[in-house]
Amino acid sequence: MVGQILKSSDPAHTYLRSSFVEKLVEHVFISEVLQEAWYRFGKVVEVLRSEVDSSGFDVVFECGGVVRHVQLKTSRPKAKAASQKVNVALAAKPSGCVVWMMRAEDAGACRMTLSYRFFGGAVGEKLPSLDEFKFAKHTKGDATGKKAERPNVRVVPKRKFRAVGTTGELVALLFGFSQVG
Repeated sequence: MVGQILKSSDPAHTYLRSSFVEKLVEHVFISEVLQEAWYRFGKVVEVLRSEVDSSGFDVVFECGGVVRHVQLKTSRPKAKAASQKVNVALAAKPSGCVVWMMRAEDAGACRMTLSYRFFGGAVGEKLPSLDEFKFAKHTKGDATGKKAERPNVRVVPKRKFRAVGTTGELVALLFGFSQVG
């Protein structure tokens, strides 16, 4: 594969460039949030990005005094993912939440569109308790093949995530705006 040009329709395209695709989705998402806040609500959103993911969040948004620590998750719309792993440290952050993005890729149009699921509370509320969810396990086993539990990471099922129809609805939810037009 070295030296070959991979087409986005090739399954290896995403797999071999997963770090790039992850950052691409993150940039598309941030762009969508900034555009919706500005054009739909007339608001400016400040963005801070985490260098290290040990506290459970990938990005911090601030708008009008509302601070949201957001853990980002992504999958394709028809992916079989039935849950997401959520870091318990996110619960200690003000208005911590998880945004699960479903990415639809249109190679012909050279664009990605996002739809969303949300796990979190209203503005000013902490993340819902993670105590009811099972511990995540390490993806790799030890020398005996046993996969140890990760007590700081919980598995939250898809049914606990609220479907959000549009980026405008998500921005309103994140910052407590009244939905407009």
